[in-house]
Amino acid sequence: MEKFAGLDLQTYWFLILGGLFSAYAILDGFDLGAGALHLFLKKEESRRIAMNAVGPVFDGNEVWLVMGGGALFAGFPVAYATALSAMYIPFIFLFVGLIWRTVAIEFRNKESMPWWRKTWDIVYTFSSISIAFTLGLILGNVVYGMSFNSEGDFTGNFYDLFNPYALITGLTAVALFMMHGAVYLSLKTEGRLFTKLVIMIRRFVLFFILTFIMQAIATIVFIPYIAERFKKYPWIFIFPLITVLSIANIPRLVWKKKYGLAFFFSSVTIASMFSLVALALYPNLLICSVASMHNINIYNAASSTTTLKTLLLIACIATPLVLTYTVFVFFTFKGKAKLDEHPGD
Repeated sequence: MEKFAGLDLQTYWFLILGGLFSAYAILDGFDLGAGALHLFLKKEESRRIAMNAVGPVFDGNEVWLVMGGGALFAGFPVAYATALSAMYIPFIFLFVGLIWRTVAIEFRNKESMPWWRKTWDIVYTFSSISIAFTLGLILGNVVYGMSFNSEGDFTGNFYDLFNPYALITGLTAVALFMMHGAVYLSLKTEGRLFTKLVIMIRRFVLFFILTFIMQAIATIVFIPYIAERFKKYPWIFIFPLITVLSIANIPRLVWKKKYGLAFFFSSVTIASMFSLVALALYPNLLICSVASMHNINIYNAASSTTTLKTLLLIACIATPLVLTYTVFVFFTFKGKAKLDEHPGD
């Protein structure tokens, strides 16, 4: 087993995978949150401004999901095959939601009829919520565990995926992204819409805190191996502490009108929660609920050493390029979102 700087190739790829999915959750998370709260904005002008705030960046943010899926497929093909076959229907819902969200953003302002725009507003909100919930559902099942045999074949049924823990995780994801999206929109708006969003931030923070508490209780009740991990490595407690402090900082910074820092700590909240999941799972990628000996980990699911080396080189080239593109887009479209010159455009 080859090692670099004290870590083996499989662990490097585990970290890369976690980093890519965390980046996606942070970047596309505010897009999804903005879409999920879209119907709370009653005025036509407010809805157009909110969509203009995410329109230039949402498709670029989805690149991180593509990279994460590609890294899982290339680096850990066994885990990729088992996860997609076990959660085939949720992944279909996820991809359909991504398609309809894009269609809603592109089509919404093509016509000026009220019924047309209202229809796409509903599609935009529903698809954003469904994407966020499905992402949480998938993550919840990864943490909770699924039924599969020694060959990685799924042996459960569709209804097993809708266990209480996965459902709570899905709800928590929706609440987290709505809070994240409201904070982002506060950076991109002004006037009455800005004032409304500041009020909404406080409400969505409270919503997320309630779901976060539910998630913590559910984790204690349903996921015993995480408690064992905390007992064995007490230093992991730093990540729940970072999460709690970050959440508490958001309303404080909003009250002090430091919205950029509020968005930063909202992003830290997401990153710390993903880090906690990664530390709880490592070195496993998928937990088998039937027999722990069937767990799929970074060693029995990994590609060959040669493949991992080649992929690591590609990742070292591709990731900075995508990061540069992301920074460039955000810099290009910095500042407050404005209305289009023509209402029908």
